[in-house]
Amino acid sequence: MPNGRILIVEDDATFAGLLVAILEEDGYEVTLAADGEAGLARLRAQAFDLVLSDLKMPKLRGLELYRQGRAELAGTPFVLLTAFGTVEEAVAALKEGVSDFLTKPLPDPGTLRILVARLLDESRRERRLAVLDQEELAGLPPLEMLFAGAAMQEVARLVREVAPTEATVLIGGESGTGKELLARYIHLASGRRNGPFVTVNCAAIPETLLESELFGHERGAFTGAIATRPGKFEAAAGGTIMLDEIGEMVAPMQAKLLRVIQERTFQRVGGNRELHADARVVAATNRDLAKDVTAGRFREDLFYRLNVFPVTLPPLRDRRDALDELAHYFVRQHAIGMSRQVPRLTAAALKVLRNYDWPGNVRELRNALERAVILARKEITVAELPDLLQPDSKGSGGERDGSLQSAEREAIVAALQASDGNRRLAAERLGISRRTLQYRLRDYGLLQDKKGN
Repeated sequence: MPNGRILIVEDDATFAGLLVAILEEDGYEVTLAADGEAGLARLRAQAFDLVLSDLKMPKLRGLELYRQGRAELAGTPFVLLTAFGTVEEAVAALKEGVSDFLTKPLPDPGTLRILVARLLDESRRERRLAVLDQEELAGLPPLEMLFAGAAMQEVARLVREVAPTEATVLIGGESGTGKELLARYIHLASGRRNGPFVTVNCAAIPETLLESELFGHERGAFTGAIATRPGKFEAAAGGTIMLDEIGEMVAPMQAKLLRVIQERTFQRVGGNRELHADARVVAATNRDLAKDVTAGRFREDLFYRLNVFPVTLPPLRDRRDALDELAHYFVRQHAIGMSRQVPRLTAAALKVLRNYDWPGNVRELRNALERAVILARKEITVAELPDLLQPDSKGSGGERDGSLQSAEREAIVAALQASDGNRRLAAERLGISRRTLQYRLRDYGLLQDKKGN
């Protein structure tokens, strides 16, 4: 099978022959057209993975070929071949969507080979991501929702680059920004997409059980271990393992995880057989791990192993340009899920949503609109929104000081008060683990505060 199908449109037979020889030697299937009209006919007759076209040709110039064949190209890379005297014209063509240009005569065959390989690789990657339909996304929002807003465009670019690789990814961002959704998307856009996607919440599992959960245990390894049990790393073989809230992992487990990432091997608890860890690692945290390293709470060597390719999700307050779009999407999804008529969001309700700071981020928006859909009939008004969002609420965006830390501290104190000081219930109200709450109490000096006990 050829490495790709390439159309060359070139009226100089000698130069065209050189291009054909170089590309066929690299395993490409090459079709030659002697002028622009012939090239356009070829484009309309069959599909190609890349087009190389001379800029100046009789009958139909290269740029005009690109313009007239744009519908047939449908994202196919298009490269203009140009003499030194027309480079400026070729550069201007880039603004119209032409992928790149090459000057002729070629400086060397390697220049052509590198350009063609890069453009084909990028094109295949874009096509692979584009064909992820809603069924394949396994419940993920559509891509236009997942990456909605200007602040998410850099995230989208980074993910497109890293997803097809085997690199370890560290996803950062506040609670509720969608770190697990992004991890699942990275998995589905990778070469491991047909393998399992396994998640482990490092903060939700007691310290004494986390090692067994990750690596499994042998029969008799400890009281209650009546049978051998594989761990999450074995369950994720051939796929991806997501280690959520990695910043909450205790020091002894950090050392064992480091060994797995470094050596790609591990042992079950109570066992001595080396097992191969065939799983890509994607970690996530809402903590500043660099600060935790400085404070001695997180191993520096593990941090650098995890931080190979960091991606940070922006908070919802930095995605206000996407808020309306996200709100309408969630309303529709909730209504369909409840078999209800999709209610209309009133202008007043949308204004309240826009003015709120969303300390709980996308998760908070989704939950608020689920409540609104339950209460609404034909439309969602301000009355159907949670009290916290109301314009005269103490927690509304207009009356807060804009400090995230201040807002988070207020939310913790309020949750503790509402839970009569019960930290487990307060953590559940906040949607975080007890260990994360413990860290926050310490960070905000609330451990000795009566409201925090």
